[in-house]
Amino acid sequence: MLPMVEELGWTRAEYTIPRSLGFAVMALLGFVIGTYVDRYGGRRFMVVGVIVASAALWWSSRVTTLFEWIVINGVLLTMGAAMMGNLVVNVTLSKWFVERRGFAVAMAAMGVSAAGVVVTPVVGWVAETYGWRSAWEVLSISALVTGLPVALLMRRMPEDYGLHPDGRTDEDVASGKTALATADFANSMTRAQAVRTGAFYALIVAFGLFTINIGVVLLHGVPYVVDSGFSATFGAQMILVISVPAALTKPIWGFFIDRVAARPLGALGSAVTGGALLMIVYATNSGSVPLMYFAYFMLGVGWGGMIPIQEVIWAGFFGRRYLGAVRSAAMPFSLILGAGAPLAVAYVHDTIGRYDESLAIVASANLIAAVLILFVRPPRRPDAA
Repeated sequence: MLPMVEELGWTRAEYTIPRSLGFAVMALLGFVIGTYVDRYGGRRFMVVGVIVASAALWWSSRVTTLFEWIVINGVLLTMGAAMMGNLVVNVTLSKWFVERRGFAVAMAAMGVSAAGVVVTPVVGWVAETYGWRSAWEVLSISALVTGLPVALLMRRMPEDYGLHPDGRTDEDVASGKTALATADFANSMTRAQAVRTGAFYALIVAFGLFTINIGVVLLHGVPYVVDSGFSATFGAQMILVISVPAALTKPIWGFFIDRVAARPLGALGSAVTGGALLMIVYATNSGSVPLMYFAYFMLGVGWGGMIPIQEVIWAGFFGRRYLGAVRSAAMPFSLILGAGAPLAVAYVHDTIGRYDESLAIVASANLIAAVLILFVRPPRRPDAA
């Protein structure tokens, strides 16, 4: 953000426009993708998504105007990300795993946090040493080299290959050890059935409030630290401090999700995230570096449970058979909740010159989400099931 804003003469709100626009683009595209992932699997979407995202990242290095930035970063990059991102990956994983779904999704989601550990310092160093345009080029090449081989390995669901979820054998099926997976499939709700339940909308609001802090922190976290008198390098270190526990605690969250009720864990994760964000504001204003390290570490712990908890609850509520269609139907609503948050935070900063109040409001949203997740109830199953 900072080198681009300084060189191109934009405000932070203008820089943030593509991310808010991206929420809308991802919601609309995801609504279409979800049904096709159920029918055909995610491989073709992921291949196209990797190519589009890589091209958009490369073109980002050639940006000279705000309009180009909005189109390339807000539309093209988001389209690529939507076709290879959480919806496609996690829906596919939820079809392959039932008994071990939490652990499987958590292991896969470690990649998101690993990017914060590996990519953030490298790209920050490239930007400082060779300029922000070179940093975008490095991201472009990395996306293509790492993403394309993975995309080619994707498969729709185990039943297509005579297999069973969780690696179960035919003998396991005959002995009744796959009862949970069988019930999960048989009790699945279609998109039309899901959108008629109150639980569908309760989850949208709860997880929408839970996740808005991610975009805010990733976009404004380093500028917030710099504005508070610390160096940009220290700000990047704070992102690293978030990313390490976010990665390492995901399998721990996944382990417990498969063994205890997911909703209390979801409430705990959201409460930890909100509390940590409030602690970050206090520590930054007081100048307490040790407390800042601890607060950012705890934020990472909360982030660690965010993806696996969310996916397990959605799949547990509505089943895996039509999960792509159900999750994609929720995307327009949930993403709209988070679309304005990064832009609103940037606007408030440009207006009053600080982040504190905005971050406190985002933290409060997480605490509200914790209560909603704790008390939401699973929907009634279709009569046919």
